[in-house]
Amino acid sequence: MAKIIGGITTSHIPAVGNAITDGLTQDPYWKRFFDGYGPVHDWLEENKPDVMIIVYNDHGLNFFLDKVPTFAIGCADRYENADEGWGLELSAPFTGDAAFSWHIAESLIEQEFDMCTCQEMRVDHGFVNPMRVLYGDRKDWPVKTIPFAVNTVQHPLPSARRCHAIGKALKVAIESYPDDLKVVVAGTGGLSHQLQGERAGIINVDYDLAVMDSVINDPDWFAAQPTDEIIRQAGTEGIESIMWLVMRGALGASVNCLHKHYHAPISNTGAGVLLLESAAA
Repeated sequence: MAKIIGGITTSHIPAVGNAITDGLTQDPYWKRFFDGYGPVHDWLEENKPDVMIIVYNDHGLNFFLDKVPTFAIGCADRYENADEGWGLELSAPFTGDAAFSWHIAESLIEQEFDMCTCQEMRVDHGFVNPMRVLYGDRKDWPVKTIPFAVNTVQHPLPSARRCHAIGKALKVAIESYPDDLKVVVAGTGGLSHQLQGERAGIINVDYDLAVMDSVINDPDWFAAQPTDEIIRQAGTEGIESIMWLVMRGALGASVNCLHKHYHAPISNTGAGVLLLESAAA
């Protein structure tokens, strides 16, 4: 059967894509950020997952403010990157696994999560930049991917607790799939940042580190935080960190932290990286 071999968290900052394209990863401004992924690269090379489920928020490429599903999953065999207005270099297309996606969607719906299923889906920087920081630029990506979109843009938003709960349901869905697949779940976005208004540029290092520690050791603490409290502490875009709880829920009750890295500021954002394995693995 399919098995979750690990979970990863990563920021998906748009400027990261340009830094990779422009060869700036070892520039003094970017070096510590990109160096934080070294142990994750080594782990991926050693473990060679078959499928990566990328939990991210769509930034208007698929869903605009008039139609925003709370949770959506890609159910296609191919996903194209497209220009979303940031001027990022387009990536090579990504290979999906439609059969596995449909199984996950059906299982989640049976577990009473109302999924939006997308047989066509374009992926933006929220999906693409995590793949680029984890694997570098590729003409052929070495892993199949499944986009798992969470609404962190248009209110009402799913609660942190709901994201943790759907992660637990995702674990059930994955582990009930009969094919032998090694699966990684990546939670993207965050940490603290705000792009507009009087608090534009906010970075709350103490809260970011508390969230990272909670994701590792006590996800119920972060899952219990109300949406308005997360936004107060981490900024309007800092709410993206609830997507880390989808990954954490999928890993089970306890985890081993194989790598932890935090760096701020990077493009006015607190950026964190975690590599986790289920303690039962």
